[in-house]
Amino acid sequence: MQKQPYRTARRSFLKTLGAALATVALAQKKATLRVIAFGAHPDDCEIKAAGTAALWSSLGHAVKFVATTNGDAGHPVQGGAPLARRRRQESNKVAKILGIEYDIMDVHDGELMPSLENRLEIIRKIREWQADLVLSPRPNDYHPDHRYTGVLVQDAAYMVAVPAVLPNVPIVNRNPTFLYYEDHFQKPTPFQPDIVVDIASVWNRKIDALDANESQFYEFQTNVNASVAVPSGKEERKKWLAERRKPSLTPEIEKAYAKWYGPGQRPTYYEAFEICEYGAQPDLTRIRELFPMLPRS
Repeated sequence: MQKQPYRTARRSFLKTLGAALATVALAQKKATLRVIAFGAHPDDCEIKAAGTAALWSSLGHAVKFVATTNGDAGHPVQGGAPLARRRRQESNKVAKILGIEYDIMDVHDGELMPSLENRLEIIRKIREWQADLVLSPRPNDYHPDHRYTGVLVQDAAYMVAVPAVLPNVPIVNRNPTFLYYEDHFQKPTPFQPDIVVDIASVWNRKIDALDANESQFYEFQTNVNASVAVPSGKEERKKWLAERRKPSLTPEIEKAYAKWYGPGQRPTYYEAFEICEYGAQPDLTRIRELFPMLPRS
């Protein structure tokens, strides 16, 4: 007869504990950033954002790379399904190196179009990821797949928050912030570096991610530039790749970097982003929430 009060108290305690743990879990979920980055081909996101992705991941945030084509034309002698499978395997390695997820859309390399079907697929991926931050190329580039990836993501920047568009997929809780990767194209407007992230601490991980794409950074190079001589040894190749991929500091980047890291500071390894004028417009507080690796003033 004396066990009943104990059981009641125990149940009450477990119920209270469960509610407290659920509250903590919800708070942690809300505190976790969700970032989705789009590139035209498997390897494009690595070039533009692998370092920042590694930093987000190391801080416990969720990152997904999405290639809008399967890369089945990006090789001098391979092609079709065998190459697409190989590039899928390379992307799987990248995901493990960076601690992220990696999706590849079922579109042939060189055949991406800014269609309604593809726009809805981009919207679907952003919503299903419940993204806080979306990265993509700008819609002006030498390669049509790059351009149209930028167009598709830009076209999704408003529609992703419209409930009647793709109504079978729940909308995002709030419209994400959209950012462009750095590029060097001048027309119609040059890239504007609003945010610059120092990636020196994860530079080697970025090179590891690029190195995983052997079909691109070693084998494809001799096709697009016959004068390129790729070293044969694995370590020599990585050193060669790291030197080729070292970013070139511009006055604009240097000025933007000093804004975040302090006057007189100059980066050796960095990744830069421009805020798209569509989507949520972040203030300084929100930028620091989205980029927690930036130093606190």
